[in-house]
Amino acid sequence: MENVIARDVAPAAPGPARLSEKPSLIGLSREDMAAALREKGVAERQVKMRVSQLWNWLYVRGVSDFDAMTNVAKDMREMLKTHFTIARPEIVEEQVSNDGTRKWLLRYPARGAGRPVEVETVYIPEEGRGTLCISSQVGCSLTCSFCHTGTQRLVRNLTAEEILSQLLLARDRLGDFPDRDVPVGAMVPSSDRKITNIVMMGMGEPLYNFENVKQALLIASDGDGLSLSKRRITLSTSGVVPEIFRTGEEIGCMLAISLHAVRDELRDMLVPINKKYPLKELIDACRKYPGLSNARRITFEYVMLKDVNDSLEDAKALVQLLKGVPAKINLIPFNPWPGTNYQCSDWAQIEKFADFVNQAGYASPIRTPRGRDILAACGQLKSESERMRKTERLAFEAMMIVGHGEDD
Repeated sequence: MENVIARDVAPAAPGPARLSEKPSLIGLSREDMAAALREKGVAERQVKMRVSQLWNWLYVRGVSDFDAMTNVAKDMREMLKTHFTIARPEIVEEQVSNDGTRKWLLRYPARGAGRPVEVETVYIPEEGRGTLCISSQVGCSLTCSFCHTGTQRLVRNLTAEEILSQLLLARDRLGDFPDRDVPVGAMVPSSDRKITNIVMMGMGEPLYNFENVKQALLIASDGDGLSLSKRRITLSTSGVVPEIFRTGEEIGCMLAISLHAVRDELRDMLVPINKKYPLKELIDACRKYPGLSNARRITFEYVMLKDVNDSLEDAKALVQLLKGVPAKINLIPFNPWPGTNYQCSDWAQIEKFADFVNQAGYASPIRTPRGRDILAACGQLKSESERMRKTERLAFEAMMIVGHGEDD
């Protein structure tokens, strides 16, 4: 997909045992957590109670240190510390924009024979809501021609723990757990929660990492823990058709489609997965999305590329393509990156396009820049040497992130 950076990192120098050598309790289902405790000798009669305690500490209280679990016996805490971890990923860099947008560069330990990797997570505060953009893979196997991220290789899938830990760390840093203070000077939404919505729109194609994404999102929406409404969780896909119905049936979240073209020959070039799952199959899958209604619309992302996909004929074809599908269309001005052959559509043309789509009955907001004063990306991050100007990168990222999910 189109968003954030992920890099291989040189292996850490030899030293004390790394956190990755211990399995994490974060991201485990209750059943898997129970099995892990049994394996370490917790009596069967205690397992259910211990799982309930741990779930509350991890996902309601948001602790990242076993010693903070004050109602857990000391010998149990020592056993947990010996065998497991609940630590957050390392923050390599944290940046805060004047408008409250935040970006964290996070480092995950090596997995097996691999290297440590880094990904970025971005937070966008708006009036009444705060949206967190989460990654699902390190790198990307898709080669969307307008997306800089698509020019780097897929390194690996993120685990359920690594996906979920992006949310936990962001809530830590925003003071979004009980008894935590909001950072001084932080701009946060006028709501009970700082993070009200999450979008799976970071690096990677979520539906190529379905099981880990599913596990993480089911924990994020669990009513006895993080308790995010599924109407406030949006998964964005470039069109992995076989997994779209499963997403609605097994996860139950909102759906966004990276569309970007309304003719197969053009979409084959812009979003090459279209060669495998062409538009007819994709739109048919959208029509069958479980729970689809005017109250639960699908969002279609459409990056505006000058003289490529921005004509009024394209707008008419878009309306025809989506006929009968409860939908919202996000129009995103393209942010050029070094080496790209694409340009952003003229603003007047974007407005004409939006007006036509609006008049046809579809909401088609034009995403405007946010967070211009710090660095982030949407489909443009590849390496330190190729980073674009700070004033442009987070702006494009934010245009993709905002406005997803419901406000219920």
